Amino acid sequence: MYRRFLNDADYLSVITAEALSQITRGEVERMIQAEESVEMSIIEYLSENYEVEKELGKGKYIADYDRRISFPVGAHFYLEGDIYEVIRFISGYKAPASVVYWEESSDPNIIVEKAPVYSQFKTYHPGDLAVYNGLCYLCLSENGYDFGNIRLPMVSGWLELVPKPWQPVVYGQWDVVQFEGAFYAVTAIEGFDENLNPAQSPNWGEIANYDPGYNAYELAGHEYVVYDGRVWYPETDVNADIPEPGLNIIMRDPRNYNLKKHMVRLAVYELTKLIAPNNVSTARLKDQEDSMKWLYDASKLRINPQIPRKVADDQKEVMDWQLATFQTDYDPWKNPWLT
Repeated sequence: MYRRFLNDADYLSVITAEALSQITRGEVERMIQAEESVEMSIIEYLSENYEVEKELGKGKYIADYDRRISFPVGAHFYLEGDIYEVIRFISGYKAPASVVYWEESSDPNIIVEKAPVYSQFKTYHPGDLAVYNGLCYLCLSENGYDFGNIRLPMVSGWLELVPKPWQPVVYGQWDVVQFEGAFYAVTAIEGFDENLNPAQSPNWGEIANYDPGYNAYELAGHEYVVYDGRVWYPETDVNADIPEPGLNIIMRDPRNYNLKKHMVRLAVYELTKLIAPNNVSTARLKDQEDSMKWLYDASKLRINPQIPRKVADDQKEVMDWQLATFQTDYDPWKNPWLT
């Protein structure tokens, strides 16, 4: 699936929302088709001398904010249509783990530097390897983004409590028992009657199932939940951090301004051409010509597109062959083959 560098709001810098709706007819696929075509042209012109693929990747891999994801400082995500940069670590929520998902690899033949880096957006199966915090881990149970079950290697937040079956005896505050397939905890000891079973007694409360949408679990020894038929309580903070501008995020777009500007112009031209190829407006034609000239000049190193240059094995910038071999100055009388 094609990942977009642009978003819908980018188009509003060169076209009105009404006009955009008319030429796309409300179909995102039309914009994707246009952007994909433009991206191919940009890479064709600039990939020889510039790290244009990396610059495009900065925009194409900005995900929507997801409570399951833990975002490190410097990461970017979409929140309510705007792009934000993380300035303080944002933790995702942590669900109880009823199975072991990862273990540190004991294979001495594995080279950590060559193993794939762990990503919360990937899906893992038993036997997969991933490097996390400098250590290589082996996947033991399926987990990952596609499963809706993201499990950071060796990161947990819950401890298991193994309750015993209910007996007609005296129990203390927050004691937990199992009764008729459900789990109960003592919520009050005043007027406690040990002869009443947990389903009958007001002193007992049934423990609720774990809810990933709930974000106020307390770090307390009696904050019990049921997950996968077992009882758990938090060992650390298991809630997701809430993104707050100025506190842990700041509105900042990491995408290259020049690429965004010219990609929008060319994409709008492509969209217009799809609707009425023989009736493209003068403004769209002028923008297309200007952007294509920019691409051509950048590819010939006539202008600086503000895109990082590719570096060769000698750590020097990759140059056009004639420029690197012969030309030392744009004054023809200073070039070596004339002296």
